[in-house]
Amino acid sequence: MSHSLAIMMLTWEFPPRIIGGISPHVYYLSRSLARNGLKVYVVTCDFPGAPNYEVVDGVEVFRVDSYKNPSPDFASWVYLMNVNMQKEAATIVRSLNGEVDVFHAHDWLVADAGIGLKHVFRRPLLVTMHSTEIGRRNGIHFDYERMIHETEAWLTYEAWRVICCSDYMVGHVRWAFGLPGDKLVMVPNGVDTDVYTKIDDEDLSGFRLRFALPEEKIVLFVGRLVYEKGVHVLVNAVAKVLAKVNAKFVIVGNGYMKEQLSGLIKGLGLSHKVLFTGFVDDDTLRKLQRCADVSVVPSLFEPFGIVALEAMAAGSPVVVSDTGGLSEIVEHDVDGVKVYPDNLESLAWGITKVLLDKGYADWLRTNALKKVHEKYNWDRISQQTKNVYEKVLGEYSKSAWA
Repeated sequence: MSHSLAIMMLTWEFPPRIIGGISPHVYYLSRSLARNGLKVYVVTCDFPGAPNYEVVDGVEVFRVDSYKNPSPDFASWVYLMNVNMQKEAATIVRSLNGEVDVFHAHDWLVADAGIGLKHVFRRPLLVTMHSTEIGRRNGIHFDYERMIHETEAWLTYEAWRVICCSDYMVGHVRWAFGLPGDKLVMVPNGVDTDVYTKIDDEDLSGFRLRFALPEEKIVLFVGRLVYEKGVHVLVNAVAKVLAKVNAKFVIVGNGYMKEQLSGLIKGLGLSHKVLFTGFVDDDTLRKLQRCADVSVVPSLFEPFGIVALEAMAAGSPVVVSDTGGLSEIVEHDVDGVKVYPDNLESLAWGITKVLLDKGYADWLRTNALKKVHEKYNWDRISQQTKNVYEKVLGEYSKSAWA
């Protein structure tokens, strides 16, 4: 190969457009791959105020129009967005004289575009499955969910390799789509620890007072307020924790359960002890994670659990559900506390255990930081991803496709 390895990543979200975990994942992975000597092009949706083209730390980012066509619903919007993404991406590949070695799609939302480009340019397609519809919904119940499930199945079928961010997800994706084992590969998600070390601890005491009184311990939840994230389990455990510790529960995020949960808290007369902040900016979030006396991830379904990793990087002790990817990230009593999923007694026990024993909390904190640095740093992850690309290209070069 005369040129350095060139990768085109397709994603429906990339900063400043942040809907879920895909956006930071692609952002950090692409930058780290570029640092590792790869040519990386990211094709994503436009966002008000963001340039159509920019170079971010060596990564060329193209934002394509996704708003002009009126769409009656989300499914139609996704379809039209893919038509446009494929057309624009094809133009970009042609302008590079076809020098793109691998297309790398992130999740079902860019399936059509990724599969189309694979066939137009006869280059291998890789996909990272960040989650599945069957897992998010605990089964397939409606046509709309079936449409997404079928799109995911088609994408994994068309891909040369399917990357999953945990061993749990490898097994889950293999089961959900009936894939052969050798098609799947595990590369973990990562976290950028630098963003936490840059925070000045002097600033934190004043910042902390915006959320809690000096004598209150901060219990932090970060995530979408939806059923699979288990936020209702935490809310139901509030009174049990408060019976033993003076604490303030800070719940960051939005979602369809917000009204219902704040209503529940009002009914219990605990509004002064639970703060729903809604969505907060990155700087506020990171400072909150630094301040938190404990960070709680009570998910019922969790492909990976990036929030737990961020909390560990921020030096906040974590209490997590023993499920999915969280089970792999956290080692119980070593770098975090594991509790039974969907069990408020168990969750309250875990939170109280951390808040009442400073020595124990410090022990978890120290071990968690060490683990994050060694295992979940982006340089290591981009090297693993690069190895997957090279292996696929080796197989591709010997195939009839090449």
